[in-house]
Amino acid sequence: MNRTTLSLIAGTTALAAVTGFAVLNAPDASGDGTAKTAALLPVERTSLLCPQPSTSDLAETAYTSFTPVSEDTSDSGKAELRVATEESADGGGKAKKPLLQLKEPGKPATDDSSGAEAPALVGTAEGRFAPGWTVQETTQVAAGTGRGLLGTNCTAPDTEFWFPGASTADDRTDYVHLTNPDDSAAVVDVELYGKDGTLKSTLGEGITVQPHSSDAVLLNTLTGDAQENLTVHVTVRSGRLGAAVQALDDKIGGDWLTASTDPAGSLVLPGIPKDATSVRLVAFVPGDTDADLKVRLASPSGLITPAGNETLHVKSGMTAATDLGELTRGEAGSLVLTPTGTSVPVVAALQVVRGKGDKQETAFIPATSPVGARATVADNTSKASTLALTAPGKAAEVKVTASAGSEGGEAVTKTFTIKGGTTENIEAPVPGGLKGTYALTVEPVSGGAVYSSRMLTADENGISGFTIQALPDDHGTVAVPDAEQDLSVLQK
Repeated sequence: MNRTTLSLIAGTTALAAVTGFAVLNAPDASGDGTAKTAALLPVERTSLLCPQPSTSDLAETAYTSFTPVSEDTSDSGKAELRVATEESADGGGKAKKPLLQLKEPGKPATDDSSGAEAPALVGTAEGRFAPGWTVQETTQVAAGTGRGLLGTNCTAPDTEFWFPGASTADDRTDYVHLTNPDDSAAVVDVELYGKDGTLKSTLGEGITVQPHSSDAVLLNTLTGDAQENLTVHVTVRSGRLGAAVQALDDKIGGDWLTASTDPAGSLVLPGIPKDATSVRLVAFVPGDTDADLKVRLASPSGLITPAGNETLHVKSGMTAATDLGELTRGEAGSLVLTPTGTSVPVVAALQVVRGKGDKQETAFIPATSPVGARATVADNTSKASTLALTAPGKAAEVKVTASAGSEGGEAVTKTFTIKGGTTENIEAPVPGGLKGTYALTVEPVSGGAVYSSRMLTADENGISGFTIQALPDDHGTVAVPDAEQDLSVLQK
């Protein structure tokens, strides 16, 4: 077998690895050579990683797994969550029963755990369960550092992450959680950037995360420099990881800080609570050029420039922060960042506080990508969930579907129109006859780009705990080019 034949087989195999299957079509009978549009096909495999939820004995954690119903999927498949430290069956270990297994698309499955021993989880969905699969991890901590409601969407493994909004201040205890789903070790670097640039340290270089394991690295152990506003950069030298920052405060609660979207010249940070008492913007420029950003709030009535915070200058390689105060003033809002001149890629996140005095609680809103074709968020209840939709440019029509409940109920769909330049906290649909929790799926129908987030609330000891998750595109489909059979390559 010659090298050309091997290349053809390798190319077809790589395509099958991405989509789950590949078909070599016969040439078009017309023979006009016109390029064909790539077909959008459902993904055949999805991986998600859930960090260890808490080290508090008072922690109560709920897991919710959900896959929206998709067309043109296979009839088979599965979606399972397992303990990250279990050996894979292929590696010689004995496969154990999954902690959480999804039975059918369109209906959530739930599980829970208590205390400090709940582990990190690794999940895989295949076949009809893969497109749009999402897992929500929600933890309630009654007291202590980081008390309140903490939540995160379990994330796909990747090789680079940016976390503006972390801290090594005296009242903060921040960990970066690194989870390795694979059979080989991963090597990772963790870099910290403060107000004056890089925080010098060699302790974050070449951290090894063993196969099927999860490590929590305390940021204070990487530097002796206490700084209120930091950007954490996680880069993987070999392998791949899931990464998230757990930010815990002694006085104002805490939450998960998930990665900002890839560096971009314009950013949207959706879903600031209307009753936020403090909003802090943290931004970082990864490149060599300073950035000047126009700061605007997309309110229900349109784009507003906050007085005294019209622009933000971010020096290259340095973390910039500005306090925006009670930005929303009783109305739904999202922050929109655009360049004042030359576009320079940046990353950004918001630290949001609700409540006052000793009743304060904290959550984070990283810059996120648009909903795109579809996005889903799980673990909703009829009275404790708020869905925010933002159309920073043109007006948009959006379809929102409430799934069946985890313990019963029928799916319901409503359509909303969001005016250009605005944010609305919509009255999201609730499943008919709801029992348990449900998922919300957002699908733009027409118009401009849509950004979205969901806020969960839970009261504990007079403190209104809350957590916010963004709804980026679920990447439930993949573009597959129309390949043609050409046996002539075998003759060369």
